[in-house]
Amino acid sequence: MSRACDPRDAAGAAAPAARAADPVAVVVMGVSGCGKTSVGQALAARLGARFVDADDFHPPASVEKMRAGLPLDDADRAPWLARLNAVMRHAVAKGEPVVLACSALRQRYREALAERLPGLRVVHLSGSYELIASRIAARTHRYMPASLLASQFEALEPPGDAVVVDVSGGVDGIVEAALRGLLG
Repeated sequence: MSRACDPRDAAGAAAPAARAADPVAVVVMGVSGCGKTSVGQALAARLGARFVDADDFHPPASVEKMRAGLPLDDADRAPWLARLNAVMRHAVAKGEPVVLACSALRQRYREALAERLPGLRVVHLSGSYELIASRIAARTHRYMPASLLASQFEALEPPGDAVVVDVSGGVDGIVEAALRGLLG
C-alpha cells in the first residue's frame, strides 16, 4: 500500500478518524460466514466510523424463520433494509461515518440500502463455497444455520461497482485490501 492511501499516521498507528475525502457510508457485504462482522468492525475502527451489524436489526419473526432453516424472502427483507438505510442516513446526517455489515446479496437490496445515500461504497467479501462452508462449520451463529449457505450463494448477485476482496486471508489483510480499494 502506498503511503498516500495508507490511513496510518507517521508512527504507523491507525488514524483515529476518516479523512474528509474518505467514504462516509460503507456496506461490507457477502454470504453468511464470509467475515462481514469481523472485517466490518476492523474496517470501521480504521476509518474512525460507527459499526452497525445488520443482524442486530432483524425482527424476531425473521430470526425464527432463519433458525428454522428457511431463507428470508423479499417481503421479509424490505422493512429490514429500509430500517438499515434509515440508520445509515441518520449517522451520515450527523456527520458520523458508518460501516454496515449486511449480506446485501441482490442488487435491489443494495439499491434499497443506498437510497438517499450518495457516495455509499460497497465492499464485497468474496470466497469459494468450500472455504465459506468450512468457516461456517467451525463457528456457532446465534440463528443462521449452515444449511442456508447454498441459498445465499444462489441468491448472490455480485456487484459490478464494489471493492471486491478475497476472504481467503486473515482479517488484517482483508481490511488492508478493502482500504486500498476504498481510499486508493
